[in-house]
Amino acid sequence: MEKSEIAASSEVATQIIRSRKSIYADSYIGGSLPEVVLNEILTNATWAPTHKMTEPWRFIVLTDSQLEKYGDYMVTYYKHLYEELSDADKRTAKYNYLKGYPLKAACLIGVVLSKSTKVTIPEWEEVAAVSCAVQNMALSATSFELGSYWDSSGAAVEYVKSFGLETNEQSLGLFFIGYPDASALSVTKRRTTIDKKVSRFR
Repeated sequence: MEKSEIAASSEVATQIIRSRKSIYADSYIGGSLPEVVLNEILTNATWAPTHKMTEPWRFIVLTDSQLEKYGDYMVTYYKHLYEELSDADKRTAKYNYLKGYPLKAACLIGVVLSKSTKVTIPEWEEVAAVSCAVQNMALSATSFELGSYWDSSGAAVEYVKSFGLETNEQSLGLFFIGYPDASALSVTKRRTTIDKKVSRFR
């Protein structure tokens, strides 16, 4: 590979990494995800680093009617937070917001930590591996100009449990993917410069 080709590849990778951001479902505009794109995102997830090749991840793809079911679930899960609102219209608006929130997503992906039963690995290493897999999904979504974010809220974690987890498995929430409004793609947040985060010793 020529130096110019290496430089170009590096620039593409850097652009994707620095363009990645959490884009929430409020900014999605609906639409379904082609199977080939979804499979590419999921396959890239499985190429995350994994100590002793335990591959401690499992994914549950939710589409179509499952989006509506999750909206209904959120209403039930969070209902106690709004029951005491004196304004009935505000209370109804909150419930409608929760019910409709997932509907504009292209799909939701349940993220499951599936701890190895054959090799003894510290749990933090297994969680780190799954986190890398989710980052691969986020970067892949960005490369397709899709919005995404990892929802680790109580409702998300509990909903994934409803699909039946093994004793060695743990729900880590839901990964949202959707087509974002164009204005949501711009990155406005900045990172702390490396001179404040990196120590060097020689």
